[in-house]
Amino acid sequence: MYPGFEFKDTVVWITGASSGIGAEMARQLAAKGARLVLSARSAEGLQAVRSELPGDPENYLALPLDIGQYQDIAGKVDQVTEKFGRIDLLFNNAGITQRSFCVDTPMDVYQHLMEVNVLGQIALTKAVLPVMQAQGSGHIAATASVAGKVGAPFRTGYCATKHAVMGFFDALRTEVDQLNIQVTTVVPGFIRTDIASRVATAEGEGFSGDNSEIENGMPVEDCVRVIVEGFESGLPEIHVGAGPEMDFIALRHTNPELLFKAAAEMAASSGDT
Repeated sequence: MYPGFEFKDTVVWITGASSGIGAEMARQLAAKGARLVLSARSAEGLQAVRSELPGDPENYLALPLDIGQYQDIAGKVDQVTEKFGRIDLLFNNAGITQRSFCVDTPMDVYQHLMEVNVLGQIALTKAVLPVMQAQGSGHIAATASVAGKVGAPFRTGYCATKHAVMGFFDALRTEVDQLNIQVTTVVPGFIRTDIASRVATAEGEGFSGDNSEIENGMPVEDCVRVIVEGFESGLPEIHVGAGPEMDFIALRHTNPELLFKAAAEMAASSGDT
């Protein structure tokens, strides 16, 4: 659908860049000659990633950002444009996940998930769009999830936010197409990252239960390689994963009853979230 994205000499802003997919994206795009803005809550984590990147350190800006603090976003956009003069690709990748039954989950956990995974992405995207409009081009991407396509037990809040991400960015794609701005949604399955350290539970944050799905997931290096190839191929939606969860996307359309039954059996088989 889109011309292939060429990363060399472009300015790419990555949120959630201190670890996981975001950090690995920084490594692989730096190797392709992109100039990078790295954002996450952890200034220390950002500096650690920045120190690994090759070439001139001036090509990389570590810009701490709590995506849930909307009032700070406009100033951050100004810092990026003052440094690099433009923003070619915004990769909305920050986020947290969830593990708890709905009946046990306080509303403030749901609110926190929405603020970080949805409203923060929207606020940053809205702040960056005028920059892309003024320069006459741009590309906006967002990390959704298989959980943005299907429902999964113990993840009602996470699924709700990722469905919202898919809906928002699919709709945005229709609005900005005529402005020479592209929109890509990334749909990962289980990827081997440290996302379990950013889990909202019924008790707050911190998850110590079974995390084997993540631990046995696709290596993050392979995941990012697929994502990068998707951008270079001009895909508006990039599916990435190696486990059976990837089949759930098609099953949702071909045999939803079977999918619902399988997911319910997963929930019934474990009372330990």
